[in-house]
Amino acid sequence: QVQLVESGGGLVQAGGSLRLSCAASGRTFSSYAMGWFRQAPGKERESVAVISWSGGSTYYADSVKGRFTISRDNAKNTVYLQMNSLKPEDTAVYYCAVSSSRWFTTQADFGSWGQGTQVTVSS
Repeated sequence: QVQLVESGGGLVQAGGSLRLSCAASGRTFSSYAMGWFRQAPGKERESVAVISWSGGSTYYADSVKGRFTISRDNAKNTVYLQMNSLKPEDTAVYYCAVSSSRWFTTQADFGSWGQGTQVTVSS
């Protein structure tokens, strides 16, 4: 059974940094793209960043470009999201997920999800 466990969330002041981790188990994830998503209260879940199976390709939402960095360690079955220069509008529950292929087209490509970790940025 696929299991994804996020960690690293918390409360931080605007301008601060956090590093999220997502540890995957249950199968080998090195052949699949992985991504980070977030959902704020009253809003739809949105894609934040995605990394291809090899790490050679990445996608970032416009709202986080230049501030967030996604990376992966396939030997550890772990994906990371380094978040710098955090803003109050980054406040959300952050989820990691695994795609069914080496890249992705839409959120629908991601079939396995973690339970989420809360990120709160105070002004």
